[in-house]
Amino acid sequence: MSVNVHKKRLAGLRAAMKKKGIDALIVPITDPHLGEYVPGHWRVIEWLTGFTGSAATVVITSRFAGLWTDSRYFIAAEEQLQDSGFELVKLKIPHTPEYIDWLGSNIKKGGKVAVDGRVISIGLVRLLETALEPSGASLNIKTDLIKGVWSDRPPLPTEQAFDHPVKYAGRSRADKISDVRARMAETGADYQLCTSVDDIMWLLNIRGNDISFSPLVISFALIGPDQVLFFADEEKIPGKMKSAFDRDGVVILPYDMVSRVLGSLADNSVLLLSPGTTSASIFRSIPRKVRIKEDVSIPTRLKSIKNTTEIANIREVMVRDGVALTRFFIWLENTLGGERITELTASEKLETLRREQEDCKGPSFETIAAYNAHAALPHYAPSKESDTELKANGIFLLDSGGQYLGGTTDVTRTIALSKPDKRMKSDFTLALKGTINLAMVRFPAGTKGFQIEVLARKALWDNGLNYGHGTGHGVGFFLNVHEGPQTIGTGSSGDMKTFFEPGMLTADEPAIYRPGEYGFRTENLILCVDDVTTDHGTFLKFETVTQCYIDTSLIEISLLDPRELKWLNDYHANVFRTLSPHLKADEKKWLKVKTAPITGKKEN
Repeated sequence: MSVNVHKKRLAGLRAAMKKKGIDALIVPITDPHLGEYVPGHWRVIEWLTGFTGSAATVVITSRFAGLWTDSRYFIAAEEQLQDSGFELVKLKIPHTPEYIDWLGSNIKKGGKVAVDGRVISIGLVRLLETALEPSGASLNIKTDLIKGVWSDRPPLPTEQAFDHPVKYAGRSRADKISDVRARMAETGADYQLCTSVDDIMWLLNIRGNDISFSPLVISFALIGPDQVLFFADEEKIPGKMKSAFDRDGVVILPYDMVSRVLGSLADNSVLLLSPGTTSASIFRSIPRKVRIKEDVSIPTRLKSIKNTTEIANIREVMVRDGVALTRFFIWLENTLGGERITELTASEKLETLRREQEDCKGPSFETIAAYNAHAALPHYAPSKESDTELKANGIFLLDSGGQYLGGTTDVTRTIALSKPDKRMKSDFTLALKGTINLAMVRFPAGTKGFQIEVLARKALWDNGLNYGHGTGHGVGFFLNVHEGPQTIGTGSSGDMKTFFEPGMLTADEPAIYRPGEYGFRTENLILCVDDVTTDHGTFLKFETVTQCYIDTSLIEISLLDPRELKWLNDYHANVFRTLSPHLKADEKKWLKVKTAPITGKKEN
């Protein structure tokens, strides 16, 4: 598509702004549920600018059009925005609303700022109103200019929902609803508003196909003392599911009725909601005499702690995922140089191998298959335009995951396609030390993610190195691959105040990037489990559940201390022991070599 089309769309939007007397328009990247994963209908920034990343905000005035994003996307954004009419504004601190400060400084006195209140949180609107107050500028949250400009906008998805059986979920719909109501009683809440779609899928034990890679049904829910009001397109709900809902007190209402129902809540009733995932439009529909409590939603907290059935399923899924990954790397090693392999064909091969595994429903996100310089782009995904052939030279980074009925996976491995040089081995090992040290930590109950993140970065910091993204995000259960509330390092995918509890599944992914050259990342999923109880309290630890070898040809052994080396050898022994019963004889022989223990401290 010609970049000129983006200039044309920008011009059309500016004409609409002029007609409405709007001085500045804010375009968020989200949908009415304010999550990371959105259907094509709401991918406004991609349509408007050509930028395909998952984090951005656009601000448009008569003379300026800027896109704010973080360091993960700087290089990609510069390429995608070229000649589009939009300029890249680099965030100094990831996931902060720096565009609000820009508006506060640049909007004229008495100016008019507009945003679609359906796709911006009430929390951000409050910050905007505060920033605009000194200039006397007004904020209009009832403006949808996109509708009049985007003529061929994709329709909202219509595929049907399906059940997620208790043999995977571990608890019935009725039990989960009861658990939430018990927590509501403890907090004095009459109602819990659920605006995050993953919360609703977990609560109702259903899944859908509304969003690529995440099995969601676009919906809202309101949990009350006697009923759960489920706001969704009724045509998506099969008859058998409707009958089951009826038995469990779940009432289906039209998707767009949520604001109307909230507007009818009784005076002095107590409504619990999450301000980070509740849009300004929905929030402003709530009567003033309703008492609002703002916090992370109860379902978000409950679903983050996997139950024993879910944990057993996760461990089984990790074996299947490990088998698929092992077969992929065997294929890559045996095929490279014999036939043409590109980033895209490698991604396709891995998806084929994953789908051969029991209960696999496909990838959990768009595969990051990155050769050499592309590996320096943390969220790179190959396209027809960028697809690069793999050669027996340099490195290949593969960040991928699978959606299984029994869980969601997310794993990154970087392998050498030729003999690595000294700096490459040093970089890889320093980042790997972070992965290992986070995996080995013992910590007291009540510890938050940011309190232990230094363990993942220290080896890099000691050498003047760093990476610009968070270290760990929560992972859903056959849901979103990025799912809070726990987080290690940033609040982008979680709540900084949340402490770790047994049953939480989290990513562990320190990294190092050399723009224009390469990037290294080793990512495992770690499960929080009980450790020991002493006179000083209860302590927790992490169990690494990902089952995939780590390329030891990239390791500078002299940089690993004895504890780190033991962890690596023990991990590899476990990977071989766990996966080998599921492999063919030649595959088992290959993995035995890849997971062989390493010793010594000499530098090559």
